[in-house]
Amino acid sequence: MSAQVIYAPPADIDARRSRSLVIGVGALVLCAVGFFINRDQFFRAWLIGYMLWLGVALGSMGLMMIHHLSGGAWGMVVRRVWEASSRTLPLLTLLFVPVALGMNRLYPWTHAELMQGDEILRHKAVYFNPTFFLARAAFYFIGWNLIAWRMTALSRAQDEGHLEATRSMQRLSGGGLVFLALSITFVGVDWFMSLNPDFYSTMFGFLFLNYLGLAGLAFTIIMAAYLRKAEAMGALFRPSHFADYGKLTLAFVMMWAYFQFSQYLLVYAANLHDEIPYVLTRIEGGWQYLALFLLVFQFVVPFCLLLSRPLKQTPDRLVRVALWLLIVRVIDTFMYVTPEFSSAGVNRWFMAGEHGSVFFVNWLDVVTPVAIGGLWFWMFYTQLRQRPLLPIGDPYLASALEASGGH
Repeated sequence: MSAQVIYAPPADIDARRSRSLVIGVGALVLCAVGFFINRDQFFRAWLIGYMLWLGVALGSMGLMMIHHLSGGAWGMVVRRVWEASSRTLPLLTLLFVPVALGMNRLYPWTHAELMQGDEILRHKAVYFNPTFFLARAAFYFIGWNLIAWRMTALSRAQDEGHLEATRSMQRLSGGGLVFLALSITFVGVDWFMSLNPDFYSTMFGFLFLNYLGLAGLAFTIIMAAYLRKAEAMGALFRPSHFADYGKLTLAFVMMWAYFQFSQYLLVYAANLHDEIPYVLTRIEGGWQYLALFLLVFQFVVPFCLLLSRPLKQTPDRLVRVALWLLIVRVIDTFMYVTPEFSSAGVNRWFMAGEHGSVFFVNWLDVVTPVAIGGLWFWMFYTQLRQRPLLPIGDPYLASALEASGGH
């Protein structure tokens, strides 16, 4: 029997694929309705939902490259998940179009009159202008897609017995990780920090690197638990694999708290005119309760749960934590974006004399992540079903499975 059959995806993958498409298209119709009702809100919600699934795809690609450099059974059994997730980047590139089209409704620096009226912004105009913004975004997407495409080609070559492909993947992973780290740092600045173009933080890029790690690991845990149902794959997943995923997730949860506290401490203590409004906006007008919610349920509760060794070794329990962390990713992104807007749904930079922001949630903030997620999962399952679930050509496969107690 061929490896294609032995390590075939779970029997219900086609049903999941179809269901994802139906959910995605249905939610997308609702998004279209929201677009005509309130375009400002639509573009803001699209940016929030989009970042979640981009974070999952890029986080998966980052974990894949780390595994190529480090080896080990922890990544061998989920490598196909990471490869399939990274191959959704062409779809995500297309789904970035609404962000590009909504630039004038999201970013104050797209309006020349506002830039000219602020001394600091005039000095930032070389970097913050629509043409350069789109050029940078194109550069990021070209780089990410090239890495994903080349990794897929090398993975296929490895399965066909080309041993040099393994070394090529390791070399590509080294450079690819550097590009991924730098590009996502600029994404944080370009797409999110520039919603308030006066604000500046050296911690912002680290927060988005952490975003990728948390999103990628949470998704990995969910899919690893799902793939245990596949024929011949169930015996390969060991409690130690899930313990490894849980330990890595715990590390990223702690880093999230460290980065957030460091940024808050430095900005609040400095009390600079250009930086402190960013913090004040998020600790007033009802936003302070959401900040407290994130502190408790993004850090304290997951931290306490992930300290438990039995929980990390029990897939069904660990999956609940992972699902919650994905939900919190949306709430965390919401906190980056929405406080910069007034209850009228307009960026407060566009409202003369208005500097406050009152907590509010719109139904599009819920529907848009579902719409993008449905389309994303449809693409993901389409990619996952095309390859054996185990990298049968990897020369380290046998030793990795033997070390973990697999067969």
